[in-house]
Amino acid sequence: MRPKKTRWIKCAPQERCFKPLCRPLSKLENVYLTLDEFEAVRLACLEGMKQVDAAKKLKISRPTFSRIISSAHRKIADGLVNIKAIRIEGGCCKIERKGR
Repeated sequence: MRPKKTRWIKCAPQERCFKPLCRPLSKLENVYLTLDEFEAVRLACLEGMKQVDAAKKLKISRPTFSRIISSAHRKIADGLVNIKAIRIEGGCCKIERKGR
């Protein structure tokens, strides 16, 4: 398997864990969303960007973006439906600096 290409994100999320109020964190299973998955959701769902444009922002191909966003959607759905904490961490990302 070849190494993953570095993905460029706008900024790191301010919160790294989201959990249901109904249970303490110690009694919840976790779902791990990578930083590039988080950024893909931000670009596609919040900003409303087309996949091809969002892929350019992350400096990856459109098919790679499609795989990342599909994985993120599955993980978020798993967390919401199965009452799990959603943690954001990991991934091969660098934060984009102004002027890039």
